[in-house]
Amino acid sequence: MQATAQAERLDRMFFALSDSHRREMLDRLGRGATSASELAEQLDIALPSAVKHLAVLEQSGFVASEKTGRVRMYAVEPKAIRAMDAWLARHKKALNAQFDRLELHLAAKSRKPRP
Repeated sequence: MQATAQAERLDRMFFALSDSHRREMLDRLGRGATSASELAEQLDIALPSAVKHLAVLEQSGFVASEKTGRVRMYAVEPKAIRAMDAWLARHKKALNAQFDRLELHLAAKSRKPRP
């Protein structure tokens, strides 16, 4: 069951990153917390669109929000970035190992004399 939950979390994370506005929001939030209205203005999108994008980012774990008075502030959640980075590192390691084996195989094959 835990593997399924992890797979679903990764699906949400990749979905969140699939949109250019959401990636721009993460870039901007990486420089510090801000409100939805400030993000909407900076990215030149409508406030309702910004709020929907922020909800996707929050559901994926990339963004956390906190209400201060009447304003909800959004900030990057480093744990999510680290989790995705760890997943990518594992897959990169496995892929590099496959390329290393292929390189060894091709090198051994090229050293064998041809009849």
